[in-house]
Parts: sequence; structure tokens; C-alpha cells
Amino acid sequence: LLLRWRRRRALWRKVALAQERQERSLVRMEAAAQRFREQHPSVNPVSILSLPLPELSKKLRDGSLPPDHVFYAYVGKALQIATETNCITEFLQESESQLRKVKLMERQGLLYGVPVSIKDSIDCQGHDSTLGFIKLLNKPAAEDSVVVQVLKRQGAIPFVKTNVPQSLISYDCNNLLFGQTRNPLLYTRSPGGSSGGEGALVGGGGSILGLGTDVGGSLRFPAAFCGICAIKPTGNRLSKRGVMSGVVGQKAVAAAVGPMAKDVESLALCLRALLCEDMFSLDSTVPPLPFNQEVYSSTQPLRIGYYETDFFTMPSPAMRRAVRETKQLLEEAGHTLVPFELTNVDHVVFNYCVRGMFTDGGRSFVKKFKGELEKGGSALFFGLAKAPHWLKALLCWISKPFVRSISFYSQQLWGSTSTPLTTSTFPPQDFRHQFIAQWNKLNLDVMLCPMLGPALGIGYPAKLSVAVSYTMLYNALDFPAGVVPVTLVTDEDEEQLKGYKGYYRDWWDRTLLKAFRGGVGMPVAVQCVALPWQEELCLRFMKEVETL
Repeated sequence: LLLRWRRRRALWRKVALAQERQERSLVRMEAAAQRFREQHPSVNPVSILSLPLPELSKKLRDGSLPPDHVFYAYVGKALQIATETNCITEFLQESESQLRKVKLMERQGLLYGVPVSIKDSIDCQGHDSTLGFIKLLNKPAAEDSVVVQVLKRQGAIPFVKTNVPQSLISYDCNNLLFGQTRNPLLYTRSPGGSSGGEGALVGGGGSILGLGTDVGGSLRFPAAFCGICAIKPTGNRLSKRGVMSGVVGQKAVAAAVGPMAKDVESLALCLRALLCEDMFSLDSTVPPLPFNQEVYSSTQPLRIGYYETDFFTMPSPAMRRAVRETKQLLEEAGHTLVPFELTNVDHVVFNYCVRGMFTDGGRSFVKKFKGELEKGGSALFFGLAKAPHWLKALLCWISKPFVRSISFYSQQLWGSTSTPLTTSTFPPQDFRHQFIAQWNKLNLDVMLCPMLGPALGIGYPAKLSVAVSYTMLYNALDFPAGVVPVTLVTDEDEEQLKGYKGYYRDWWDRTLLKAFRGGVGMPVAVQCVALPWQEELCLRFMKEVETL
């Protein structure tokens, strides 16, 4: 007991040191911003912060706006949002040196002088990628990830790293090291996750462009919850070299690196900058597919599939209305909308997604938490992972009428534990081919889908892990998928929510109802989906939705 107490005390000391380091970062940000204000009292940061990225980038490249004015305007705003939401884990102090280097660049890249925020799990040289784990503290990356290297070559200035949930396998944003990140639109709501720090910072206006990752909705949840845009590309469209994973080795559910911004044009600019020769030479596993401007700029009418529900997670009234209203406006704009029949989502979520991600029965994932002080809100997962098979079977039988999550975890996730994680036979190619065949039969260009919303209350995502059905489907299929905010929750939506029962009427559905409540005025988004490797078409569709 004494040894255990001493060990835990040492771990808590490391946590305290990490929090002190975070606080020092914010102090350095404040000092840098204050120093610049004193030296340049006539600079108006409000006018800079109001510029959309394409216009800001143009002014930076034509010299009408100095890079240091932009950089320190965003340092000051980021500090304000971090104070309000706890979204920043570290200020990249070398960003001030990078600013000086950028001003001396002979060739101005597409993101010349643009400050960019970076998710904790994406390596930046000399800085930790902790994933919220104590064991990953004080293990700085030896070099920048490929995406960060390309950003710098394009003239961008990575300036902060942002918070994540422990292990990344969550769509909330909380860990023991840095605490809970709050939604900038309503502090009692989650910012989403796992790129939750990015969502809060970009959504609050403290960053004009953020880089995150997505393995089940980790870009799309924060974007939807915080009222901004994001795109999850096809898994290998952007390099993942130097990007930490929540579940190492799994092949079932395709992870992706992608951007977050206030508008679609900013996302397009970011992808245009990243999909360059530098990316393809630094990581030869990335297919050399430059950004196709012709597809993105096309004005041809689209043939769009759509559905209002996946018949697994009942949409909130606002979610359903968002799809219906967007469908109607798209039709009025001259596009053709075609109903798409979505079936067996429960089978896909648990057999292909959950079971695929944790093919070894969750053992590799559980092992990552060894020596940690908390389990990242995954107590149910850990309890079931360690339970004997007879107990899992009993829990499955007892809980089936009441709690889907326990029943399905017990039945599907640990049905077989003999297959090593790295030899997973996923992704589910048969399902993918069937989905594409249905898509082609309807002669679709893109798909309009619901997106979970509004933002759930803090703490609810940990209780509602299987509510990822709308997003994780497109990781399993490895389709590009983006989110665009289209409406706000109304009083009428809130009134209709009183009749919400869910499809299973179990504890999970009742909890989701509670999580949805009180969202009047919060943004609601839709998902825009395209076939693999068609990010430009996906962005073009997102742009159509955004301008309705």
C-alpha cells in the first residue's frame, strides 16, 4: 500500500507539473501579445480577426498586411479563448522564430504568414504529443509530422497545440493532465472531440485554421458542436506520418488528418496548400493527387442522395429539420435530391467499427492505460474488457432489453479475442462494395446526411459512446465527409424534443434525450459525403450547402 501510495503521489506530481507548464505557456502568450501591443499601439486586431482566411492570405501575400500583425492578433485572441474554454495545452514558443523566417522566405507559399493551431496528437518537434496520458509527458517529438512540415514550407506558422480527450477515443474533450475543454458558444456544453481543443479555439475565433484528426467523427463532432466547418478526407489523402493514434495498428476504421475553419473556402485553401509535391515527396505512401481546382469550381447541378435517419440513433428534431430544409433549398437551387435507403447500421457500427477497432478484445487499448490515474471516462469499457467470458455473456443477456451499449460491447466486441490487432482482416470490403453499388445504381454525385447535434452537455459523450453512428459509418467506408452548420436549434425544436423516445427506448435513448435538452440557439450541421478520393467534390458540395 505504501508503494502504491508513493507511486500515485509521483503521478500526481507529474500532472501538477504538466498543468504548471500549460499555465507558463499562457503567460508567455500574454507577454508576447502585450509586448507587441506596446510596440505597435496603432494596430487594430479586430479588423484582422474579422478577415476570412482567403482574404487574409491574399493581403499577407501582396504585402498589404504584415505577418507579425496577423500573428500577434491571433496570439492575443487565442489567449482569450483559452482562458474561457481551456482549449490550449501549449504555446509553441518557436513560432516567433518561425515568424521571422517566414518574413525572409524567397517563395511565398499559399499559407504565407497564416497562424495555424495543431491538435495535441500531431507531432511538433520538441513538444509532447500526450494524448492525455501521463506516460507520454516529457517525450518530445524528434521531428515535425509531415503535415506540419508541409504547412511550414507553405509559409504557415504553427503556434499552439490544443487539448484532446485521454486516448482520443471519445467525442468529448477532457483528460487529467489539462482538464475539461468547454464549448465557446455555451460553456456547459461539450466542444466535441477528439479534436475538441481545435473546435473550441477555431469556433471562438482564436485560430483561423486548425489541423486535427478523425477516426469516428473527431473532426466533425467539434465542428458541428462549435458551429464551424471541417472535412475528414479519405484516410490516406493526407500524410499520417508523425500523427499519434488512439488505437495503434487497427485497420478497420480509417483515421484521417483534416482541417477545421470557419468556412468551406478556407478548408479548400488548406487542402490546396497541403496537396503539393512536398507532401508527396516527404511521404511516398500518399498518392500524388494534387488538388483538382476544376472539380471544386464546377457549377454543374448535382445529383444528391439523402437520408434523415440511420434508424439506430434517432435524430433530434433539429437534426431532422436541418436535413429537410437543406434538401428543399438544394432542390430550389437546381440540384436533384434522391432518397437513399440506409440499412443495418447497428450491424455496421458494432461488427465493423467497434469490433474492428478492438479486434483483440480491447487488450491493446486497455494496456495503454496501465500506470495511469484515470481511464478517460471509459469505466464501462474497462470493466467489460477485464471480465471473464461467462460474465460478459451474462451481462449481455441481462442488459439487452435495457442498455444497448453493454449488450453490444459484451456480445460483439469480445466475441473473439484470438486475432492480433495488427492482423485485422478489416476494412469490411464487402459492405463497402455494396454501399458503392447502391450509390452507383442511383447515379449519385454526393450524399446529404444528418450530423449529431446540438452539442451535448459536458460529460454526456462518455455515457453515449455509440452515438457515433452517423459519423463512424464514413470512417468504416473510408469516404470523405465534411460538416457545414446550417441552422440553430429553435424553441419549436425544443418543444418537439419532449416527444423524443428513441428507436430502442432504452437507458441510452433516455440519456441522449437529456443530453439534447437546453440547446436553443446552438448550431446544427449536416454532413456532406462523397466517394473515396473525391475531396474536391465533397468541398464543392459543402460550398453549395454553405451558400444556400
